[in-house]
Amino acid sequence: MRYIGWTLLIAFWVFVGAFLHYTLPQKDIVRVTGTEIIRKDFSGLSRLFYAQADSGDTDVGNRDLRLITTTRANGRVSVYRNEDTGFGWPPYFKLDSSNLQAEAAEVVSTKADPQWVIVTHYGWRSPLLSIYANAISLKPVDGPDAPKGIPWINIIALTLLTLLAAFFYAIWARWRRFRRARIDPRIEELQDNWEAAGDAVQERRGRFRRWLNTWR
Repeated sequence: MRYIGWTLLIAFWVFVGAFLHYTLPQKDIVRVTGTEIIRKDFSGLSRLFYAQADSGDTDVGNRDLRLITTTRANGRVSVYRNEDTGFGWPPYFKLDSSNLQAEAAEVVSTKADPQWVIVTHYGWRSPLLSIYANAISLKPVDGPDAPKGIPWINIIALTLLTLLAAFFYAIWARWRRFRRARIDPRIEELQDNWEAAGDAVQERRGRFRRWLNTWR
């Protein structure tokens, strides 16, 4: 039973960690190599990892998907999608995908004359599931080693989560001490009384049977 409890606890925190890693903003320093628009069919498991159509448009089963192709300083290719988040989850309130696509087109550069930018994004890139991280903003920087800044949103979110976890742990610890001090002794007392009553009934039955045997 203890192993089941630990397994559920570990699975819960793995889920929380994955949720935060997917939702919280991340920053990459990349060079934009191009922009494109593809027709995407939103069905199956991958549908969970896409946001929505542009604000004001109807979200249908298939639609155009804006992509921003980039290359990092180490030569690794990264592809980001460019979708509105609107007023849904995650709460980035992104309503300017068209503008961001234009900004990305403006900073397209070559390997010989690179223009480095910080891409703020959330989500994951998985070729297996055909999903992309969603770009939130672009910011030109001097080079691939430029500072990315302090991740205040991540710090605040993790601090709040830690305080919330500490709050619930404090409640659970107090409840556990209260149960051990007040409830468990009462339950044990009731069990003892129940067992004593059962023993008394068995003893009386035994006496009655012995009394009957004397008349046989």
